[in-house]
Parts: sequence; C-alpha cells; structure tokens
Amino acid sequence: MLVVVVLFATVLMRAAIVTTFVYLMLPAKRACPRCGAQLALIQHSVLRRVLPVVEHRWCLDCGWSGVVRQTQSRVIRRAARS
Repeated sequence: MLVVVVLFATVLMRAAIVTTFVYLMLPAKRACPRCGAQLALIQHSVLRRVLPVVEHRWCLDCGWSGVVRQTQSRVIRRAARS
C-alpha cells in the first residue's frame, strides 16, 4: 500500500511541475508573438470558469490564435470601470 501511495505522489508532483512550466511558457503580453499586433480576446464561458488564469486570444493581422496568460486580475478591471 505504501508503494502505491509513493507512486501516486510522484505522479501528482510530475503533473504539478509540468503544469507550472506550461503556464510559465505561455505568453504574458497582449501583443501577438508573431507580428506584434494587438490581440483580440475571444470569450469562452467554459474556459473562463475552468482556467481563469488564461485567456484565448486572436491576432487580427496575421491570424495567430492561442492561449495567453491573463495579466490583470478581474478586481483591477472592475475597479477601472467604475
């Protein structure tokens, strides 16, 4: 039983490490990684609820589409609106 717990813990640690590195590799700016133009936000209700720290964005100039890190928190955006 102890062997199963240790193996399960190593699998969880590997998953946490991979998830962390993938998140850190995502672009953090709102400019296109290919051409540098401004990216447009694509709203996904499921993605916003499941992974609120990432956003799906699309470049209007070159057509690049991908996931980027969210740079501002929602609290800051709400405070800026009022």
